[in-house]
Amino acid sequence: MPPALLRRIGVCLLIAAPAITFRLFGFAPNPVLDLLVFGAAVVAASFLLAWAAEAAQKDISGALAIAILALIAVLPEYAVDLYYAFRSGSDAAYEQFAAANMTGSNRLLLGFGWPLVVIVALLVANRGLRRGNPARRSFLQLPTESRLDVGFLAVLAVVAFTIPLVGSIPIWFGLLLIAAFAFYLWRASQAHTDEEEEEFVGPAKLIADLPQRPRRWTVVVLFVVAAAIILACAEPFAEALVASGSALGIDSYFLVQWLAPLASEAPEFIVAVMFALRGWGAAAIGTLIASKINQWSLLVGSLPLAHFFGGGSTALPLDARQIEEFVLTGTQTLMGVAVIMALRFHWQSAVALAAIFAVQFFVTDTTGRYVLSAVQVAIAIAMLIVHRRDIVPTITAPFRRRSAEPEPAPELAGR
Repeated sequence: MPPALLRRIGVCLLIAAPAITFRLFGFAPNPVLDLLVFGAAVVAASFLLAWAAEAAQKDISGALAIAILALIAVLPEYAVDLYYAFRSGSDAAYEQFAAANMTGSNRLLLGFGWPLVVIVALLVANRGLRRGNPARRSFLQLPTESRLDVGFLAVLAVVAFTIPLVGSIPIWFGLLLIAAFAFYLWRASQAHTDEEEEEFVGPAKLIADLPQRPRRWTVVVLFVVAAAIILACAEPFAEALVASGSALGIDSYFLVQWLAPLASEAPEFIVAVMFALRGWGAAAIGTLIASKINQWSLLVGSLPLAHFFGGGSTALPLDARQIEEFVLTGTQTLMGVAVIMALRFHWQSAVALAAIFAVQFFVTDTTGRYVLSAVQVAIAIAMLIVHRRDIVPTITAPFRRRSAEPEPAPELAGR
């Protein structure tokens, strides 16, 4: 194994070591210290997962690889959210946290991740070009195959409004979402039959360049070790988030919703930015879209099951705050889908998504949140009118065979 790879893996394991020690010997000296120790371990393990998942695309090609990469990358988020949902079955105080991590992470992906990748990709593409040059790039062109993912996300964005309307997440609805995710994986496995060989960066490249047998063993070992660290740290990290809020005088819900996603999504954002820096903006956006799909399907669908097996009822109840969060998250997803429905992501749209995402941190009252949700719906409707010719092809993409639609020319197109 290359020394550079061993060093990076060693650093991650060294960062995770205090958390494992705390866990093995039952140390819990202070909620804030616990939060830092276990949070650092989750971040370190997330990097191991991201490297292994990316390198695994050497042996699993196509959209299926992107879907699996997105699923594995959000394992830390699953561990935390499912822990809260499980505990809520026996302790109603945890019900408010069950979906908090998901709604925060979901909005972070679209409001920060998507714009960041687009802007970085366009800056790289326009590097060295003079202002006003007709060759300057103004939007990121997504490949035709992305219509499958955009279509799935569009359907899920509409279906998701069932949750705030019902006021809970019933098990039957959860099973429907899990089935939708299984269908998505099956459809993804049929796509991208003629793509070029995958390229890799950073530690993932060091793993991918190994001979086949050592590469596969390395990927498997990293998966197992990282997953073990995450599962061992999920409970104390989740508890530390809640306890730290009380100790620091900060709303515990706020910490669960935003601090945990920052820890779990950091490696994914870094990998996406690295792709964008290499000129692979479409691949980066594709991974982030796939993450949103599995969040809205498998993750949300699993919450009522975890609640039930934790001793709860056949539906995960939502309070007024969580319903408000689902509405805000659902309307943001709808807006994002409308923006990229034509498979073109303009830099102006990226800036607008980031700005609207930032506004929510200053609009904290319920009325203001619903007004912001209405604004997002209005923007979505306006963009759907502009992209009206793409609505039917996008919505039907998950349910029809691969289209003969011609591939857009370059990934980064001009004005």
